[in-house]
Amino acid sequence: MPYLLPFLLLILLGATAPLPAAAESLPPRVISALKNHQLDGSGLSVYVQAVDETEPLLSFNADVLRSPASIIKVLTSYAALDLLGPAFRWHTGVWVTGPVRNGRLEGDLILRGGGDPSLTTERLWTMLREIRALGITEIAGDLVIDDTLFALNSERLGELDRQPYRAYSALPNAMLVNYNVVEFRIRRSDRVVNVHFDPPLDNFEVENRITSRSGSCAGFQRGVAFALPQGLEGRRAVLSGEFPTGCSEFTLWRAVMHPPQYTDALLRALWRHLGGTIEGDLRLAPVPENARRILSYPSRPLAEQLREINKWSNNVMTRHLLLTLGVERHGAPGNLEKGRETLQAWLEDRGLAVPGTFIDNGAGLSRRTRITASMFGRMLVDAWQHPYMPELVASMPIASVDGTLRNRFRGDTAGRMHLKTGRLDHVSAIAGIVTSRSGRRYAVVVIMNEPNAHQGSGEAVQDALLRWVVNL
Repeated sequence: MPYLLPFLLLILLGATAPLPAAAESLPPRVISALKNHQLDGSGLSVYVQAVDETEPLLSFNADVLRSPASIIKVLTSYAALDLLGPAFRWHTGVWVTGPVRNGRLEGDLILRGGGDPSLTTERLWTMLREIRALGITEIAGDLVIDDTLFALNSERLGELDRQPYRAYSALPNAMLVNYNVVEFRIRRSDRVVNVHFDPPLDNFEVENRITSRSGSCAGFQRGVAFALPQGLEGRRAVLSGEFPTGCSEFTLWRAVMHPPQYTDALLRALWRHLGGTIEGDLRLAPVPENARRILSYPSRPLAEQLREINKWSNNVMTRHLLLTLGVERHGAPGNLEKGRETLQAWLEDRGLAVPGTFIDNGAGLSRRTRITASMFGRMLVDAWQHPYMPELVASMPIASVDGTLRNRFRGDTAGRMHLKTGRLDHVSAIAGIVTSRSGRRYAVVVIMNEPNAHQGSGEAVQDALLRWVVNL
């Protein structure tokens, strides 16, 4: 096998090659983790600073612009808390264009989306009950949706990874409901594989072609394939494949329609359940001048929604934050440019701006976003001194307790860290507040941009660095 010798020699040299002199400032565990993955540290940025100090304890490649993935959600969240306040609420407006006689609305029912990031089935149902309480049962006209508060220009679904139906790819919409996704629950009952979907959608069908195969509960999507034969314009989903006998249940979350059609299908199903009828069709149009507002339905407060955004890394909710910031500062319609300008101005006002910083959509689902670890670390220290610090820190996952960290950092580090994770192909990042054994608190940022960093090497370096901080 002489032809393998040059290849093996390269591997050996890569594994034993010394790190640059600058890397000697890193903790020994971090150096070992880099060497174990044949990395020289050039793609790594680290920043550690005690929250009560003015200078960092550790700074390594901290001024290099990097792709941060989802840790950028913390920046967007902090800006929203500072500029909007923790009690800020979005409002969904309900309007009518005719009189109500004997329970019958002689005109259209209009929903004007206010950008609520978490208008769920339950909250939409409550809103419809309030409409019923105003004496409306029958709607003679159309259901009109006004989603003009946000403008997305030419952005398309699935631009990042060509996965347009995945929940994380959902685009913002001023009248978004349930993040525009459906839960498909695949369950085994004896030898039969059943599919249940939620929420109920009017005139939507699921074709179940799933069969069984012997085997353990493993494999991509447990062998289940998802398809929309007519795309988001249709009203039918097909689930196929072979579900292993070792699986009892598996869940998929997928988009099945465009947001206005989804809202229409869900609202009609819920309205019918409440005993109401809608005779007209769906129309997309701004609220007309002759309309009369009958209800303004408030969202949950911003501080509550931040917990869902950061603990579970909800992309579309964070994007709503960015667009809302643009609306509040520059007026409607909200768009990416206005949101970015608002964040840039905020960074400058807080003394955090760094040349070259670019925040694309505020959520991290982008390969164009660029920040430095030092800027992000200084932002965390700045946030620690802010009156709304408790709301921001409480929104981040707790090590080994909840959110995206529920299965990480078990043992003696559990509960000591509030950290936001970030992951894209070739990007692995983590940032937040760590409480050391001595009782001191540190702002910590670790960003790695390396080939295959998302496949284990990034987390290995993070674990080594964070354990070092805990032991300070």
